[in-house]
Amino acid sequence: MDYRLHRYRSACGRLDLAARDYPARDAAAPVLLMMHGLTRNSADFEPLAAHLAGDYRLVVPDQRGRGLSQWDPEPARYRPDVYAHDMLALLDGLGIARACLIGTSMGGLMAMVMNALRPDLASGFVFNDIGPVLDPAGIARIQGYVGPAGPMASWTEAAARCRASNAPAFPDYGSREWQAFARRTCREQADGRVVLDYDPAIAQSMAGDEPQTVPPDLWPLWEGLAGRPVLVVRGELSDLLSRETEREMAQRHAGPYSHADVPRVGHAPILDETPALAAILAFLKDHIG
Repeated sequence: MDYRLHRYRSACGRLDLAARDYPARDAAAPVLLMMHGLTRNSADFEPLAAHLAGDYRLVVPDQRGRGLSQWDPEPARYRPDVYAHDMLALLDGLGIARACLIGTSMGGLMAMVMNALRPDLASGFVFNDIGPVLDPAGIARIQGYVGPAGPMASWTEAAARCRASNAPAFPDYGSREWQAFARRTCREQADGRVVLDYDPAIAQSMAGDEPQTVPPDLWPLWEGLAGRPVLVVRGELSDLLSRETEREMAQRHAGPYSHADVPRVGHAPILDETPALAAILAFLKDHIG
């Protein structure tokens, strides 16, 4: 899958940010903006991009502090509303006026904020294991592993660390899957050691009883999606998006709504799992074009 690495300035003008831009075979094809979660980066969507590239134009950013994007010297700016403004700057710079927003976890929160800022932007929404209410158990788990961590001596050790943090979400993974997971979430330094591919300071946005990454009372933002098609993908073992919250999301959405459960997967599905991929392909065909 060939993509162009696009460089752009953050909305605040202070940071150099990066995004993958996968071209479509048809220049008029719909655009999908794919936004990763808290500790991930653009590589997180490689498995899904393998199924969508060519049929759609895929714009896949590294949020500030992740991947090839510059770290923010002010950690207080690691917040969904700040990221949302960065995304609008990205799309404006590429001349994109309309896109389907696909958001994993934090990326889904960003999608709701983006819709509040620019209601005419999104042609539809795919929310991956995220909703207006976040289960405290999932927040506590994330708080337990995000933040400073020492380098790892090899990719084998990196895979083991990823497994230690995420094994409950992917109980069927073997060594091959954990190696692939590590290579999407870590990077190798010049000295051969491997580190997590994000600024450890993002942990500050998850600290305390009211993390900055989790805006309060998201139901008004959810209800602001009225009229637009929505797909919600939920991991059956998710500790962040409860089944009760997903059902309430369906009840409170005034528009086309569909959902897919991914068996034996927690937070968050990779989106190449058979139920998730089938639901996404059908959703895009029916609502996005």
